[in-house]
Amino acid sequence: MIRFGTGGWRAIIGDEFTRENVRLLAQGLADRMHAEGVVERGLVISYDRRFLSDVAAWWAIEVLAGNDVPVTVITRPVPTPMCMWTVQQKGSAYGIAVTASHNPALYNGLKIFTEGGRDAELEVTDELSAHVATLEAADVRSVPPHEVRASEFVTEQASINWYLDAIIAQLDLETIRHAHLSIVLDPMFGVSQTSLQTILVSARCQVEVINARHDPLFGGRMPSPAEGSLAPLRQAVLDQGADLGIATDGDADRLGIIDDRGDYLSPNQVLVLLYEYLLAEKGWTGPVVRNLSTTHLLDRVAAAHGETCHEVPVGFKWISAKMAETDAVIGGESSGGLTVRGHIPGKDGIQAAGLLVEMVARSGKKLSQLYAELVDRHGALVMEEAAYGYTPARREELQRRLFVEHELPAFERGIDRISWEDGCKVYFTDDAWLTIRFSGTEPVIRVFSEAGTAAAAQELSRTVAEHFGLG
Repeated sequence: MIRFGTGGWRAIIGDEFTRENVRLLAQGLADRMHAEGVVERGLVISYDRRFLSDVAAWWAIEVLAGNDVPVTVITRPVPTPMCMWTVQQKGSAYGIAVTASHNPALYNGLKIFTEGGRDAELEVTDELSAHVATLEAADVRSVPPHEVRASEFVTEQASINWYLDAIIAQLDLETIRHAHLSIVLDPMFGVSQTSLQTILVSARCQVEVINARHDPLFGGRMPSPAEGSLAPLRQAVLDQGADLGIATDGDADRLGIIDDRGDYLSPNQVLVLLYEYLLAEKGWTGPVVRNLSTTHLLDRVAAAHGETCHEVPVGFKWISAKMAETDAVIGGESSGGLTVRGHIPGKDGIQAAGLLVEMVARSGKKLSQLYAELVDRHGALVMEEAAYGYTPARREELQRRLFVEHELPAFERGIDRISWEDGCKVYFTDDAWLTIRFSGTEPVIRVFSEAGTAAAAQELSRTVAEHFGLG
């Protein structure tokens, strides 16, 4: 059974991520393209450095070509955002990125993109899953592996220059060149090295790279740029006296930052800094979009500039849609993804990193100083995140208690309102909040909380964990 979550279809290699399932999914997508009458517009496919990613891409291409679907395949591991950008630029009907993003090494999967390079809507993936469930191996039409590269329906693309040039054109390279920044890059054994190093060296930055070799096991860690995974980057920044460290996840659509003091800068902090930079320094105008588990400090920045912050459910497709609807300046999520108006309608760690470097260069200040000044202006909010695994029986129990019976613990602060639109979100009267929801990509229940201090945020999270016996 192929099940799509908020970040595409991800499954354990050899369990559900198999040649048969990849071929069935490709056949289902080919059938959909024929039914929609968009076959002539074709499809773009890319892959990352995970085990079997390149091989699985060709499994899918064999089927797509066998169904007369024109395919442009990017024949080197590249950032997932490049696939989205290529779909947008070529006017393709669909795109596929073979990746499991930041998941552990035993996972792989496929992300599906629709017209304009957007993450596929829930309606699309639900319909695709339902159709694939009706297919059998005998329904799959394909070109033999030894003939697929010669197929008239397959175009191979090796260059990444168009994507990089599009990002470079958005940056103030002249200002960055004269800032003489020292940067440590950690691609986490993923696909960002060539792209980010090219951009940063073009801007005359001094760049050191760690964790760059091809390692499908990701050094034994999850390729996720969360604080707990960035000790090597922190040490490299401190050892070299660098201005900042930049890490990207396995497919480079998300980033994590280490500042000049060796402190981790969360995605929430990066998002708030960039939004205010675009408004105050670059003179942009417009709202911001965040999901329900992302910092409310964005709301404060928006209000201070006479703008609005829009809240949407978890899943970047909701952010992209609301950005298009409201002409928002920037949109992002606490898990590390963001995008800026005028780029692709999806998260891009490469472009976000370039913009952050421009911000530091233009300010003439240290990154740590920039965030301290932002807190002085708007106050502090601190987020706590926890994830808890469960057995099938526990999931059924939690689903019933939380989302059917709407059971919640007794909190020691006033509640303004409660939303059950996407999981549960409790808005407190003192600007604190808390969310509880099942992950759309991993078998965990996530609890996010935010308050004026770390201790207060931790207390909110602990109250939920103790009440429901999580841990």
